[in-house]
Amino acid sequence: MPREIKLSGSEITVLKTIGLGGTQVYGKLLVEKMKDVSEAEFVETLSDLMAMGYVLSNKVNIRKIEEVEHAFFRVAPAYARDLRDAVNPSKSREEARTRRQRRS
Repeated sequence: MPREIKLSGSEITVLKTIGLGGTQVYGKLLVEKMKDVSEAEFVETLSDLMAMGYVLSNKVNIRKIEEVEHAFFRVAPAYARDLRDAVNPSKSREEARTRRQRRS
């Protein structure tokens, strides 16, 4: 049974930047890709995603941009499918329609 995950716009942006494939992203590269977002908002969003368990890191606490730059991040495999559906809800609706049509 899929989980119903609700994400804010900044959370979606961070997750898309990290990537939902499960590969690790170096924090310095992540910071470079997120230049358009204020540092405080970025760090807060990233730490919130980590607190919810959606993003994993080799660092426990992230409070400063310098800490982000020296860490690795990836999407938690347990949530990857549900996060993919939350980031792109139209795709999951299409898949559900296809499944219903096959059953008929």
